[in-house]
Amino acid sequence: MKTINVRDLQKKIRQCVDLAQREHVVVTRHGRPAAVVVGVEGKDWEDVFFQTNASFWKMIQDRRTETTISLAEMRGRLGVRAARRKPAER
Repeated sequence: MKTINVRDLQKKIRQCVDLAQREHVVVTRHGRPAAVVVGVEGKDWEDVFFQTNASFWKMIQDRRTETTISLAEMRGRLGVRAARRKPAER
């Protein structure tokens, strides 16, 4: 992980962005971490949005604490029968 201070970042933003494609770059202010530059080149906008969206991750965390139901119960609620399995070929 590379570290750069805010003053140097202003002078070398292009190099910092290029480096961030390979590793995280921590930006410091007065010697303390202030931000992290993370490269996203080649990723879809939608992936970047959801990976960095705090409310999305809060929703995921909340959903993971909820009770779950079985597949059979879900099929029953939706009125869907289970698909019949084909016999295994020998």
